[in-house]
Amino acid sequence: MAKKDKDIRPIIKLRSTAGTGYTYVTKKNRRNDPDRIVLKKYDPVVRQHVEFREER
Repeated sequence: MAKKDKDIRPIIKLRSTAGTGYTYVTKKNRRNDPDRIVLKKYDPVVRQHVEFREER
């Protein structure tokens, strides 16, 4: 059962679009979000909220 859960919820990295190299690590539900996700989160290097894009 745990193997099936890992297939549905893979671990992904969210990289800052500000070019700082800062990343967040999270999980996503592949059924709800099959495409790459983009979230607006805080980047402490530039000290503002910027878009973070999923990388694989």
